[in-house]
Amino acid sequence: MKKIVTLLLVVTMLVASMTLLAGCGNETANADFKIGFIFLHDENSTYDKNFLDAAKAATEELGLTAEQVIFKTNVPEGNECYEAAADLADQGCDIVFANSFGHEPYMLKAAKEFPEVEFCHATGTTAHTEKVANFHNAFASIYEGRYLAGIAAGMKLNEMIEAGKITADQAKMGYVGAFTYAEVISGYTSFYLGAKSVCPSVTMEVQFTGSWYDEALEKEAATKLLSNNCVLISQHADSMGAPTACENAGVPNVSYNGSTVDACPNTFIVSSRIDWAPYFKHIIENNIAGKEIAYDWCEGFEVGSVKLTDVNEKAAAAGTKEAIEDAKAKLIAGEIKVFDTDTFTVNGEKLESYLADVDTDEAYTPDTEVIADGYFHESEYLSAPYFDLQIDGITLLNSMF
Repeated sequence: MKKIVTLLLVVTMLVASMTLLAGCGNETANADFKIGFIFLHDENSTYDKNFLDAAKAATEELGLTAEQVIFKTNVPEGNECYEAAADLADQGCDIVFANSFGHEPYMLKAAKEFPEVEFCHATGTTAHTEKVANFHNAFASIYEGRYLAGIAAGMKLNEMIEAGKITADQAKMGYVGAFTYAEVISGYTSFYLGAKSVCPSVTMEVQFTGSWYDEALEKEAATKLLSNNCVLISQHADSMGAPTACENAGVPNVSYNGSTVDACPNTFIVSSRIDWAPYFKHIIENNIAGKEIAYDWCEGFEVGSVKLTDVNEKAAAAGTKEAIEDAKAKLIAGEIKVFDTDTFTVNGEKLESYLADVDTDEAYTPDTEVIADGYFHESEYLSAPYFDLQIDGITLLNSMF
């Protein structure tokens, strides 16, 4: 018995010693570590503010100092991105991160030039085909968050119908979209399907702006949708243009990338967003530990990468919070599939098969079967969205972008 106790004490002391040594090693690595962030806009853009807040939260949680974190804002989707990335590499950054789709070719160029630096890029599509060891893409299953936000929208429509403010066939939503990219299509379709799951008569019109951030155009697009008798507005655009138009008109709004309740207390219902802090922690911790960074990372509710704001009960229908939580649990359990092929049609037909452009080339050639087990498998073969179908019930008012 005494030998066993002695052995346990020895093991415990060894484990404690190893932990202490490991901790000292991490402190040394932390002191030498540096990360640079490249953002398309600044905190005035809801999209970029979401990234900025996540970067600050993650780096502070990990104990990095101000000298170890460099931010570059208002970097266009052009060679300016390459110059910013190269400058960050020259400043000794171990990781360089960029947050906009159009940054990708310039980040890839920098990755090839600086092989000792890890280059990480949000919303891109080429890391899994380029196979450059120090180049990585990341996204999150935000379509699930948008689906839940759509449920909140559908419940608001039902409330309006029951109150006699609109009839069932007047349950038309408007959506302000930036571009006709798969990311935007996936987002507005999942939002619509969430609304349709509780309000079967809903339809939706989409107005594109051709810009990720243009407050005047986004407000103009929302105003046009309101003039078309849309009774609720959502968006995939980055300014306060659409929410402000809704608040001025007294029309319910579901925003994106963060709460707008302070500016729009009477009309804001809820917002979905990607929380990038878990990804930033992943790349920083793995780099410091000498581990590989996932080349094509995508996570969701389980790790906190997809989140919804608090429901604004002043504008939302009764029971919205509970309905969202119930659907969220079913999404996590796999009981709900956002793109269940029983819930939508294309040109009046149910889809049994669809080839998506996963291995993106210049011609955007469809290459991967993505329908199986009764649903479209979004963001499973590639982190970035590739759902690009135009389903029945959604009307595009313009699609020149």
